[in-house]
This record gives sequence, structure tokens and C-alpha cells, in this order.
Amino acid sequence: MAGTTPGTPRVLRAMNDRAALDLLLEHGPLSRTRIGKLTGLSKPTASQLLARLEAAGLVVATGTVAGRPGPNAQLYAVNARAAHVAGLDVNAHRIVAAVADVTGETVGEFELRTPGRRADCVVRQVADALDGAVKDAGLTRSDVHRVVIGTPGAFDPGTGRLRYASHLPGWHSPTLLDELAAFLPMPVEYENDVNLVAVAEQRLGAARGHDDFVLLWNEEGLGAALVINGRLHRGFTGGAGEVGFLPVPGVPLVRQVTKVNAGGFQELAGAQVLSRLARELGIDDALSRGSGTHHEVAARLVARAAEAAESGEDGPYSRLLDLFATGLATGLASMVAVLDPELVVLSGELIAAGGEPLRGRVESELVELAASRPRLIAGDVTHRPVLRGALESALATTRDEVFDTSR
Repeated sequence: MAGTTPGTPRVLRAMNDRAALDLLLEHGPLSRTRIGKLTGLSKPTASQLLARLEAAGLVVATGTVAGRPGPNAQLYAVNARAAHVAGLDVNAHRIVAAVADVTGETVGEFELRTPGRRADCVVRQVADALDGAVKDAGLTRSDVHRVVIGTPGAFDPGTGRLRYASHLPGWHSPTLLDELAAFLPMPVEYENDVNLVAVAEQRLGAARGHDDFVLLWNEEGLGAALVINGRLHRGFTGGAGEVGFLPVPGVPLVRQVTKVNAGGFQELAGAQVLSRLARELGIDDALSRGSGTHHEVAARLVARAAEAAESGEDGPYSRLLDLFATGLATGLASMVAVLDPELVVLSGELIAAGGEPLRGRVESELVELAASRPRLIAGDVTHRPVLRGALESALATTRDEVFDTSR
């Protein structure tokens, strides 16, 4: 609430307004009496607050509730159409876009496949994906207040160029961010995809209520997000969490890591390693020979290995799960030694495929490899977590702007 003096009636009203709006987001429709009890405001003050928010277009009357003597109580809710945001999840194969209203409900979604994308059409691809989601929501591009785009790697704050993601064609131009800003009418922010998964888990999932945690992601690549004192730690170039490049024992030392776009931890526990381990263990079946990307084949192998472990099989698939867990724990041990987190959230398609058998094995191995013993839990946000994190990030900033009644 810039430009205001703390303690003035205007600021206090704005603080009460925001508290009421946050309660409506958390609880859903509430009566005036209930809002008064939750905020500690008197009935007249709560009535004035609701009238003010309704006049500002921030709340709407949604119905009534019965159950007590006298007239039915009017219910109020946040006006879902007060603002809309968009999120985009970008990888080398597709762009997924979604639009959410200010309550957080997803109202439109669109997936744009990008095979063989040329370097000169990224701006158009982003616009097409966004427009597809906006159309699905029954809106226009101008209705979107803010966009957050999640990509692998990170945009260097000094140069504006994408680093740590050479596999993403077209996104490395030094003028790309300026071109996107000129083409799109709303504020656009960029964030590492794994960082956005951490945002989703902190706001909605397994890390809710935790201000300090590490999230380890394993899907197309290995990555991590670091949350310290409630804030993402991005590092000097934005590359904090690019743990796939981490040198680890058990594999040859990888040099020129940014040129080859690989590193020790990725070579030890990344998706591409599962097929090789399966062959070495003598696994030769439809799963190991199946079609699909590295991480799709790997996820199927891990899921079968978890089934074998749960059923008590003592064979190559159980051994595969043991080796995969040891690889994950080896890299995690280095992270734990430096960061000493209270909580580690395990996420991504490969880890989810392993379920509790994999989580338990990683935890057991980490006890042997690390000096401290953080709690290991599986992530809760499993449906498009990067996209959900992008929407949550955009919503946080947009709500601060739209819900500020002090101006």
C-alpha cells in the first residue's frame, strides 16, 4: 500500500478489506456475521466493509444461508471476474497455457505442440498458446492482468539470456524478453519450472506451512528448488537448484557441463539412466523396449519396479528400484550437507511413479549418507505442477494489486 501512512483510517480500512478478502478466498462464501467474527470487526463495521468491497467490484452477493431465527443471512464471495491471470509451462515439446480467475479456479487451458520449433517463432508460439487458453476461458487477451512463464533453466538477470537449458530451441536470443514484452499487453514474468513446482507445493501441497524446504524434481531432467525463509533462492545467475550438474560419486566426472547439458547427478539418477540400468540387470521386456521419450520409458520402468518391491519380489526390478533410490540419495546427501533443510519434497513423474517404495528407499539411504536427517515427503501437486505454480505466482502479485483498496 504505497503512498499511505501506517495507522491512518484509510490504511486500517484497507488492511481490514484485505483480511476479509483473504478469508473469503480461504473459506468460500461467508455471511456478514461470520466475517465479523473471523476479523474481530463489529457488525456495523463489517457491513460497511462489505458495502465498500461490493461497490469496488471485489465481492458479490452469492445467496443466503438459513438455520437461525429471523431473515436468512446474505452470503458474500470474492468476485471471480475481478481479475484473471495466465500461466505457461514450456518444454522442448509443447507449451501448455492456462487462465485462472482471481479465486484461483482454472477457467481455460490450451496445449500447443511445438515439434521442430524454429528459433524465430517463439513469440508467436507463446502468443498462440496464451490466446488458446484465453479463448477457452471465454475472455480476450486484454482481460489477463499478468502472465508467468515457466521454463527449464533460468534467465540471467544480467544479460536476459536463458541459461542451463540448451535443449530449448529459440529461447536463447538476447532480445527475446524485449520482443515478448512488446508483443503482449500485460506484465510478463519468467521463472524456472522447478521453482514453480515449489511455489505450488508451498501454496497448495506438501510444503504448505513450511518456510524452509528443498524440492527435488525428476522428470525430463533433474532439478531442485530452494525455499529459505519463505522465499525462493535463485542465486546470482538464477541457477540455484540446477543440481543435475552436481558432481557426484558413482559416475565419471563430467566436464564442460553447460555445453553437453549434463552433469554427474543427471548421469547417475536422471531419466536416461533407467534404460541402461535395466539392460545391465538383464531386464528385456516390453517396458524396457517400449517407445516414448527417455522419461516416459523411465517412468514405466520405475512404476513396474515399485510394484515388484511392494509385492516382495526379489528380482531385477526390485534391484532397479534400489539402484535408482541410491542414485537419488547420493545427490540429495550433498544438498543436505550444504542446506540442512527441515523438509525435502520429492516430485516429478519419475519419483511419483516410484511411490512409497521409492520414497522409503531414498530415505533409508539418506540416513546412511547424510549427517542430518530431513523429513522426506512426496509432493501433493501432481497435475501440471509447473502450470499450477505459474498461476499461483501470478495470482499472488495480482491479488496484491487488485485487492489494495488504499489507492
